[in-house]
Amino acid sequence: MTDARLSASDDPRGFLRALYDAAVARALPAGITAAHLPPPPRGRTVVLGAGKAGGAMAAAVDALWPADAPLSGLVVTRYDHVPPAYRARPGRIEVVEAAHPVPDEAGRQAAERIARLARSLTADDLVLCLISGGGSALLSLPAPGLTLDDKR
Repeated sequence: MTDARLSASDDPRGFLRALYDAAVARALPAGITAAHLPPPPRGRTVVLGAGKAGGAMAAAVDALWPADAPLSGLVVTRYDHVPPAYRARPGRIEVVEAAHPVPDEAGRQAAERIARLARSLTADDLVLCLISGGGSALLSLPAPGLTLDDKR
């Protein structure tokens, strides 16, 4: 019998808690993002994103990106989902909040701003897109002829 099986039978609650904690740690952006970041480009690096994990992902990219390399952007997340440390000391990526699961005006405005940022890019720029669950509600920009109420 392996140590894990012994641990599971000796302390099932502790074993399950350890499994849960390991799974959550593996999913947190701060621990897994570095391996997926490209080197800085010749131009700007612009971060665009949306989702309930958007604030945590933005904080991770901001912390991992070289301090001497240009970094900016806009990410929209759910109300009250900006990591407390990032809220207290905002970084180079702006994080705004909007409603989830029902889109609101703040999300529409964020979508409009993100579209403008995307249109400002050049061939020398790098875009990092941070998308997580909830992005479709948080980044809701109705097509011409539709209103936000139509989207809701």
